[in-house]
Amino acid sequence: MRSDVMNPDAPRADQGHYVAPLGETPLQEVDSVDPNATPRSLWGEAMHTLLRNPVFVVSTLLILFVLFVAAFPGVFTKVDPTYGVISDSNLAPGEGGHVLGTSRQGYDIWARTVHGARISVLVGFFTMLLSTLIGGTLGAIAGYVGGWLDEVLSRINDIFFAIPLVLGAIVFANRFPNGMNLWTVSLVLSIFGWTSIARIMRGSVISVKNQDFVMASTALGASKTKILLRHVIPNAIAPVIVTATVNLGVFIVAEATLSFLGVGITNAVSWGADLSSAKDSMRTLENNPWVLFAPSIALALTVLSFIMMGDAVRDALDPKARKR
Repeated sequence: MRSDVMNPDAPRADQGHYVAPLGETPLQEVDSVDPNATPRSLWGEAMHTLLRNPVFVVSTLLILFVLFVAAFPGVFTKVDPTYGVISDSNLAPGEGGHVLGTSRQGYDIWARTVHGARISVLVGFFTMLLSTLIGGTLGAIAGYVGGWLDEVLSRINDIFFAIPLVLGAIVFANRFPNGMNLWTVSLVLSIFGWTSIARIMRGSVISVKNQDFVMASTALGASKTKILLRHVIPNAIAPVIVTATVNLGVFIVAEATLSFLGVGITNAVSWGADLSSAKDSMRTLENNPWVLFAPSIALALTVLSFIMMGDAVRDALDPKARKR
């Protein structure tokens, strides 16, 4: 009997057996793992990915620049943004020592753009913190406890979710006859801005609470409060961080919209208030166009930076979303 019949795996006499050279097997380099390397955690791996993402780097640099301008406006201009001279009305850029010229009221456009960053950034930041605290707490309780409490909190969430953010803020703003300040605007926006955070936190907590490590903690006798605070929330917070980052840009736009409509912070230098003034000033062609372009560009770049950062963080924390 022939040997190839006895051993079907043996090559025939007229058949060669070839092995690919090492240089033609690049998977060995991809699959190689350093046994001495320290394994990265979820946040470590996310940061490793973010630092190599040009979108995250560019958006972070823009946000840091905006924060620096908001914190130290005196570094970029020494002109008082509330001091206007009617005789210097509608000066062209560079004329009279004004970088971007002046508005119809004689205000320095560059100074108002620089100082307007503080109100917009502070309102967005405090609103994001307060809405994340409210929505994260209610969403975590609803998702972890479940039952009738979940039903009640979910229906309350649906009610507030059906109310538009800006419209609800306008209604509440009318309850302050003397105008609103930084804290009241942040509070009003937070009342209607926590719903998306609550929904995402609830779904994430429901997904995490059924994991094996939560069941192990329960079997070891850990209390429900301890499990929620030390195990469930830290592992469910990632999508909330992404949403909060994007919402910060949304809240900045909401504050600018309220100021544009005249129901925002009273007597404050903000991008929305300058856009409202520019709306009337730009009806004639002889007015300085930078009175409209300067706050618009500053507002657009700031909001775009936070949205870009939110997308980059989402891709780093959720690889499945990046593949889709």
